[in-house]
Amino acid sequence: MKRIALGIQYDGAPWHGWQTQANGDTVQDALETALEKFTLARIKTTCAGRTDAGVHAIEQVVHFDTTLARDAYSWVRGVNTFLPASIAVRWAVEIPLDASDPDNGFHARFSAVARRYHYVLYNHPVRSPVLAGKVGWFHRPLALEAMREAAQLLLGQHDFSAFRASGCQAKSPVKLMHQADIAQKGDIFVFTLRANAFLHHMVRNIVGSLIYVGNGSQNPAWFGEVLAAGNRKLAAPTFMPDGLYLAKIDYPEKWILPQEPYTLPWI
Repeated sequence: MKRIALGIQYDGAPWHGWQTQANGDTVQDALETALEKFTLARIKTTCAGRTDAGVHAIEQVVHFDTTLARDAYSWVRGVNTFLPASIAVRWAVEIPLDASDPDNGFHARFSAVARRYHYVLYNHPVRSPVLAGKVGWFHRPLALEAMREAAQLLLGQHDFSAFRASGCQAKSPVKLMHQADIAQKGDIFVFTLRANAFLHHMVRNIVGSLIYVGNGSQNPAWFGEVLAAGNRKLAAPTFMPDGLYLAKIDYPEKWILPQEPYTLPWI
């Protein structure tokens, strides 16, 4: 038995999120169908982090076990043959299984030490049909420095209940935020958050509240008060999924996974 890790990139707009559903319209369903066509066997995948409908991935990481012997190039080319244009395998790595201690092996989700998300926002009075589905949109001017000041309050370990969806299944709302940056290039703002893990809708809820600060509805101190209060009702509504990208999954160096610098034109 071999364990294979794949780096997956996808446009989330055509799909109903990552996790398999009865209707089959998810990224996981499409990937597992492609794997079955390539291997002629049913294969169940495990991902690093589930994404919602409309959310994209620059790098999603999955693993699965198989008895099939193929080199990395064959996994990439073979599986991509059966995938739609909106999903692609970028890399494949075979990771040895420890027969004496199988629970100590690589796991796409539990071996990850951090996850990075980008939220890409188009800030212009008029929406862009060219960017539709790829970026979020807000029509009023935003103050970059005010949002940056508020974002710095996220750093460190906090209870993020104020930015947690009601249906979140995480065992604990306490997470460690390593990075909270905001960059601007013309009409494009890019919010970058890196943490050990994220709650359901956490990034979109944070971005929505930062926009409240950026448009002058609230100040940075308010953002800190919302975070400290841990009350979801005090924060802004969940922002649209269009501009959200799962960007990178970090693992310990011992797994020797590819470190490709994935970028998008507006990041």
